[in-house]
Amino acid sequence: MGHAIANRLARRFDLVIFDKDTSRTSGFKGAAVAADIRALIDAADTIILAVKPQHFPEVFEEITSSGILLDKLVISIAAGIPTDYIEGHFGVCRVIRVMPNMPARIGAGMTCMCKGKFAGNADLKLAKNIFGQLGKVLLVDESMMNAATAISGNGPGYVYYLLEKNKFVKAEFSNELIRQAGKLGFSLKEAKLLARTTISGALKVLKASGLAAHELKNQVTSKGGMTEAALKTKENGATWEEAIRAAVERGQELAKK
Repeated sequence: MGHAIANRLARRFDLVIFDKDTSRTSGFKGAAVAADIRALIDAADTIILAVKPQHFPEVFEEITSSGILLDKLVISIAAGIPTDYIEGHFGVCRVIRVMPNMPARIGAGMTCMCKGKFAGNADLKLAKNIFGQLGKVLLVDESMMNAATAISGNGPGYVYYLLEKNKFVKAEFSNELIRQAGKLGFSLKEAKLLARTTISGALKVLKASGLAAHELKNQVTSKGGMTEAALKTKENGATWEEAIRAAVERGQELAKK
């Protein structure tokens, strides 16, 4: 996801990127490559942490030892990691939490976002502008972020799972996802935006990538993540409501850890 975001943002922003795995940044065009995290922090006004939740402790340690973030905007895309957890490590810093989904890589994504207690409306506006380059954006209360992830963040995985099983009917699943989003607390307007944008984006990725549904499903299903929790539950014969609830509960577990 970090690579996908960088590819899209390099078209409009001055970008500096860093990854410990240099093979991921080697030959990247449209952005400067930082030698280490300290160089990245020194060069950037806005820091996007595109890392998996399980890697956060290591990243926190490296960033904390590399410099302060008081004058930086920190944007995190890690599923299940609340803003106050990040603020607790970095101190008084402006944090925006976002959850883009896989179709962001082709500009057809659905991103949900919320702000931490130190971030202002200008920070939220900037984050919305950044992720607006990746598709549609919905501002939500942080209490709804795990629910948003379970619907739109994981949604492409559900689509590819159904396609793999030859059980995908677009209108039918769209209505199902809208219903489940409503049960999680989204308004009908929000539920329709999340479900329809997610399904449409997933199908556009399928067409553009030339990959099989199971290959894309594997790409979006991180080990120990929320998508995996949902699909494992569904595979065991559960309803979509039960599967999506399992994803939300997994997000809550990640936050506690």
